[in-house]
Amino acid sequence: MSTLILGCGYLGRRVGRLLASRGEPVIGTVRSRERVPGLVASGIEPRIADVLEPESLAGLPDTDRVLYCVGLDRSAGLPMRTVYVEGLGNVLERLGGRVGRWAYASSTGVYGGNDGGWVDEETSARPTHESGRVCLEAEDLLRTSAEARGLEVVVLRFAGLYGPGRIIRRDSLARGEPIAGDPDKFLNMIHIDDAATVAVAALDRGGPGRTYLVGDDRPVPRREFYGLIAEQLGAPAPRFLPPAEGSPGARRDESNKRVSNRRMKSELGVALAYPDVTAGIPAALEEERRASS
Repeated sequence: MSTLILGCGYLGRRVGRLLASRGEPVIGTVRSRERVPGLVASGIEPRIADVLEPESLAGLPDTDRVLYCVGLDRSAGLPMRTVYVEGLGNVLERLGGRVGRWAYASSTGVYGGNDGGWVDEETSARPTHESGRVCLEAEDLLRTSAEARGLEVVVLRFAGLYGPGRIIRRDSLARGEPIAGDPDKFLNMIHIDDAATVAVAALDRGGPGRTYLVGDDRPVPRREFYGLIAEQLGAPAPRFLPPAEGSPGARRDESNKRVSNRRMKSELGVALAYPDVTAGIPAALEEERRASS
């Protein structure tokens, strides 16, 4: 079973490593040659490709399935819609008739809940921010193409990814800086290793046309999440301030929901290595320490 991973970044490279460890052929794309050695070390056959440059997609091979997890490189200065929607359209033009099974990495940001209630796959997606609207538009584009081309599509709506090298506000907490936001609102998270395991399970046995919310077992209030990080770092307990009106922090502060992973666990049969952040954060920080030493 061969797999093409479009976007071998934080998530894609780990998925490729898991598939390669099973002896399966994996091809992964990156935009720069500097990242090729990392793919090779993970057992992934590298290809240089950019979803916004259709000519670079010409050499992509036919595979049994595709994992699409192209993210936004903010340093490139491109609008999110350009990358997510136009880029996906370019890939579908090139591969849509050649690869029958697709898994697409989306976001729980497509839900606009702000009352602290639970959301699941049956909850209506009503994004309140541009990023959520773009993710939903990309999902719709893929589903429309699936209907027209007879593709099998699985959509994975990921909660916030964290792990070694990606601990939210790690440095500012270490410096004792205040956090803009309501400490009692919920965060939905998933450790990167568990996220990769779910992606592999979705490629293997996700139901065609199904959507899965990918989060850990327990959404946590910000107070608990950032307090745990500070404790692990030996830093002062976090302080919280109301965000400035109209700021990015104010927009983030509007979100307050809890993501249910019930379908993910029941249909994909995934056992999480890190059921919540009390297991995942210490493990991630310990891995960082080992890597630095």
